[in-house]
Amino acid sequence: MFNKLALITFTFLAVASAQQVGTQQAENHPKLSWQKCTKGGCTTQAQGAVVLDANWRWLHNVGGYTNCYTGNTWDKSLCPDTKSCATNCALDGADYGGTYGINANGNSLTLKFVTQSQQKNIGSRVYLLNSDTKYEMFKLLNQEFTFDVDVSNLPCGLNGALYFSEMEADGGMGKYPSNKAGAKYGTGYCDSQCPRDIKFIAGESNSAGWVPSPNDINAGTGNYGACCNEMDIWEANSVAAAFTPHPCTASGLQRCTGNACGGTANRYGSICDPDGCDFNSYRMGDTGYYGKGLKVDTSKKFTVVTQFITNTGTATGTLSEIRRLYVQNGKIIQHSKTNIPGMATYDSITTAFCNAQKTAFGDRNSFNEKGGMANMSKAAANGMVLVLSIWDDHTANMLWLDSSYPTNGDPSKPGIKRGTCATSSGTPSDVENSVPNSSVTFSNIKFGDIGSTYTGTAFARSEENATVASQFAQW
Repeated sequence: MFNKLALITFTFLAVASAQQVGTQQAENHPKLSWQKCTKGGCTTQAQGAVVLDANWRWLHNVGGYTNCYTGNTWDKSLCPDTKSCATNCALDGADYGGTYGINANGNSLTLKFVTQSQQKNIGSRVYLLNSDTKYEMFKLLNQEFTFDVDVSNLPCGLNGALYFSEMEADGGMGKYPSNKAGAKYGTGYCDSQCPRDIKFIAGESNSAGWVPSPNDINAGTGNYGACCNEMDIWEANSVAAAFTPHPCTASGLQRCTGNACGGTANRYGSICDPDGCDFNSYRMGDTGYYGKGLKVDTSKKFTVVTQFITNTGTATGTLSEIRRLYVQNGKIIQHSKTNIPGMATYDSITTAFCNAQKTAFGDRNSFNEKGGMANMSKAAANGMVLVLSIWDDHTANMLWLDSSYPTNGDPSKPGIKRGTCATSSGTPSDVENSVPNSSVTFSNIKFGDIGSTYTGTAFARSEENATVASQFAQW
């Protein structure tokens, strides 16, 4: 995922993460069923549920109602130092539907962009649980992950994301004794951008050196960041989509400090690859593939299939290819192919594709610098947590996903155009006011053996190819 130092904005009172557990509101996780599949069939996992990320929750003094964090600032009487804050402050339960616009129904989860209750909430991030106290851990090698998605209500500037983060199964509760909340309250987030807006990292508050964000009155950055491997299965709106591995040189959550977290001042200075190796069909030269009325028609629901191929064809091999296909209206749509001058034809993410893309676009190959497919493979073998979110972008207006970026680049240069959105689009204040009812719906999540999680008419790469195949069959 792109730089998230200030990407997710929210204005609910005292939004923050915590380590102690409050008692002002009960925590009831919305149920979300999903399926495990083998060649013999699929089995419903009825115990599935989602939990709201701790960064969105009410943080207050233990046993009371005094906010530990309000707007841009920490209460110095409750948080005079990083350790005291974890002791003095409690994280409370969430009103998922009423406050945060998070609604689960059977195997379907809808995330609303702006929710107006007592206070205004913008965006959300949730994790899939295995139980009330543990995240579901997905080991991706030699497996495929499939879900249905409806992005028809996601315009320019928004991102309905589904991805994997190498978080700890208990949210860090076992490793850090000061963390009494754990996965039950959505603690332990990390990603490849080493975000410094996480309020508690490795059991301590991030209050030291806290600097309010100039763009978001409810966000800021501390001295520390939370780094880990990230596999972006799906970053998308109705205009553009990308899938992107982001490797790191170390496993699990790693706390960084200052410039070692990367960011705008030292983008490639962290242990993780902030750019990743992305496959965005529009950016890779097929401008008629994804969008409303196109081959993958984003005006209606469709199925996304991602396969994690290893060099041995087993779960003990090394990740060698990440393959994508879609299913819509009962027909399998093979992934788009690259159409970039100087590049061979690719339709999946491999080391060869990543190297060729970086060269063709003139981009730094931080993917290889951070260990490439080999380090992504280690994270996939260790197990990763499923993350689902909806957000707008206070750093780059989501232009890196759906417009021309960087904006001072030559649009005729390969790699600059990523979608049809205007470079003036995506300003958070604009999208929050003009399209507050935007939403994304994820449903029908399946995980298992390659080839076991989807069905469809195999020959149809697109409606055009389906017609050709039909004509050929009559000759």
